[in-house]
Amino acid sequence: MDKYEKAKLGDLCQIIKGETGIASAEPGQYPLVTTGAERKTAKTFQFDAEAVCIPLVSSAGHGKKSLNYVHYQKGEFALGTILAAVIPHDSKKVSAAFLHRYLQFYKDRKIVPLMKGAANVSLAIKDIARIEIPVPPIEKQITFIDLFNRENGFNIELLSEFMDQSDLLSRLRQAILQEAIEGKLTADWRIKNPVRKGDPNTDASVLLAKIKAEKQKLIAEGKIKKEKPLAPIKPEEIPFELPKGWAWCRFDDIKALKDNSLKAGPFGSSLKKDSYVIDGCYKIYGQEQVIANDPNVGHYYIDEKKFKELKSCEVKPGDILISLVGTIGKLLILPDNIKSGIINPRLIKISLYPSINRMYISLLFKSPLVINSIKSMAHGGFMDVINLGMLKALLFPLPSLAEKAAIVERVDSLLAMVGELEKQVTERKTQAEELMQAVLREAFEGNNG
Repeated sequence: MDKYEKAKLGDLCQIIKGETGIASAEPGQYPLVTTGAERKTAKTFQFDAEAVCIPLVSSAGHGKKSLNYVHYQKGEFALGTILAAVIPHDSKKVSAAFLHRYLQFYKDRKIVPLMKGAANVSLAIKDIARIEIPVPPIEKQITFIDLFNRENGFNIELLSEFMDQSDLLSRLRQAILQEAIEGKLTADWRIKNPVRKGDPNTDASVLLAKIKAEKQKLIAEGKIKKEKPLAPIKPEEIPFELPKGWAWCRFDDIKALKDNSLKAGPFGSSLKKDSYVIDGCYKIYGQEQVIANDPNVGHYYIDEKKFKELKSCEVKPGDILISLVGTIGKLLILPDNIKSGIINPRLIKISLYPSINRMYISLLFKSPLVINSIKSMAHGGFMDVINLGMLKALLFPLPSLAEKAAIVERVDSLLAMVGELEKQVTERKTQAEELMQAVLREAFEGNNG
């Protein structure tokens, strides 16, 4: 648009600060433009015009220059006190709709650099007035807006379709996980590998009985502590019928035969930051490792004295770490080469019986059955909080030892295909967005002759 004359906004437009307190505004019949994407409402209006509304404060705050939205508003509307309305003097010379598209497209180049301040970053009206814009003939401005609206309508339809596809793929992912733990994905495998009577490798109920007998023996020998038994599984608790060779169980039934195999982290008062050392021998494992799915991130350590004091919270290779808050469906299986250490108060660790397939437990925690079970047990409406009691009470299906590996292999194969489809949808969405940006760039910077 270098071929067109340029003018300053202050010469082309009125620039008026908003007068409505956003937090205190009484809802009413008029739109209230705020810094966010959605309009609020107000009982009175300040403007009856076609205007561009520019926030006067940074979207990010905390000393950062940032602007998420430049708004367009037409008719009677109220404007928040932390915004300014830019209203053309002559709509036959400058279209507010064109001005909005230009300023929104170039906000990071034209507006954001004008923001000032250390902690509270803001924009002055006098600086907005100094912004220069190209001014094509009004006919070209109108033509551009018509073109943009057509392209944008098509783009919105595409993005909506991509959202629908993403939603379908997400539901497909959940359906695969649910069918996996119901035994539906490996029905053909069971035909070729029937249950052998009394064999713990092909019958989960035999395996559970074997683990229980070993546990009772160790208790009798005084090698592990006797714990209060959980209530037996009632028929009304069972959500669906399992295939032959499967069994319903709880984590108490498949945990490692040692003390503290199901363990929540220590009380906060037992592990304060003044106990941390810079590079000790014993690592503290917390949410950051679970969220990153990487035991090597983080740099909190304790010394040997504190480790011995909190040894009941020690982790071992193969243990599963689960975060107490905000990460339902996400867990970390510790590999063989982990640094010795303990869990912090925001984790639970599960040490499983050696032959239990950890990857099956991982996909189990991502399944609708387990996610919904945990949510239904949560207290006070906090749907993403788990505790040791919930984990102990959790009921889930256990396949035979041999079938677990087949399930994991089948799920991995199917989810890889879903992942590829999700990647394609994301790439097409990105291409659609880039096409829209190209249309805008061509209109503003290309040959407009």
